[in-house]
Amino acid sequence: MKKAVVFLCAIILLAAVSGCEQKSATKEPVVFAENLNEPEAPVLLPDGSWLVVEMGPEKGSITHISADGKSQRIIAKTGRPNGLAVDKQGVIWVAESINPPSLLKVTMDGDVEVFLKEYRGAPFLFPNDLAFGPDGALYMTDSGVGFNDLVRGGKLRSDYMDIDTDGSVFRIEVNTKTIEKIDSGLKFANGIAFGPDNTLYVDEMFTGKVYRYRWADGKVKAEREFFGSVFDGERPMVFNGPDGMKFGKDGTLYITVYGQGRVTVLKNDGSMLRHIPTQGSKPTNIAFGPAGEKKIYVTEDETGVLQAIDVDTSGLQLYR
Repeated sequence: MKKAVVFLCAIILLAAVSGCEQKSATKEPVVFAENLNEPEAPVLLPDGSWLVVEMGPEKGSITHISADGKSQRIIAKTGRPNGLAVDKQGVIWVAESINPPSLLKVTMDGDVEVFLKEYRGAPFLFPNDLAFGPDGALYMTDSGVGFNDLVRGGKLRSDYMDIDTDGSVFRIEVNTKTIEKIDSGLKFANGIAFGPDNTLYVDEMFTGKVYRYRWADGKVKAEREFFGSVFDGERPMVFNGPDGMKFGKDGTLYITVYGQGRVTVLKNDGSMLRHIPTQGSKPTNIAFGPAGEKKIYVTEDETGVLQAIDVDTSGLQLYR
């Protein structure tokens, strides 16, 4: 009788654990918006609609997607826009990678202003991603190699890993155009995000590493610290690495891994939690849905869509 009770309890426990696993399991991606040309940088607007960039040469645009995902309109064509951030006044800030490499200031009506093109006389090389910080400043990664030096004749150079890159992280005061360099020497600086403790996180596409810069005395410190990596095994022999990233409200960091068809989730200590498969092998960037909605929205180049995926947390509120 005693053995039977133990066996029954074991079955109940196993069922409970199995139920928890099923509850937390990630569902298949659902296409929210389609027919996008190399999309990147999804940004949720207060009315529930979305902005993305379309990097493909046929578009080269900042595109507005309706709240139901069914309609789209081009706000402005700039060349090859890469990163987006929107401030509390509704101004769209754009990391433009080629035409020329610059930080753009764009309105919803399509007015475009080249805001900054250089740092201390040195032109930007590849403005990539953007994030506002707790101090109201705009933080930008520059990948450190010109797009046309990386891609020739429409194809990625086979020796891209051997190219000298000087990826940088900049802090920009949008009211005064004051710019300072926080770090340089990164191997293709890419995604950027602020965490729940105001620490700044930046990923390095060529190595798969994620670094952090501590927040102290009201500013980001310049000392780079290794935080984690998106790789836990052998890398495929294709162009791949971490791209855009955002924090969940629970402190987990969600990172799109271009070329590997997944979003990698890191715990708040930098260790790997899990991989979430995407539809298509080239996810570029990520955003969380409205407050309280436990979904991530991922732009994906191979299929040309913005896709929604159920996850276990809502997003950490972004600075504007």
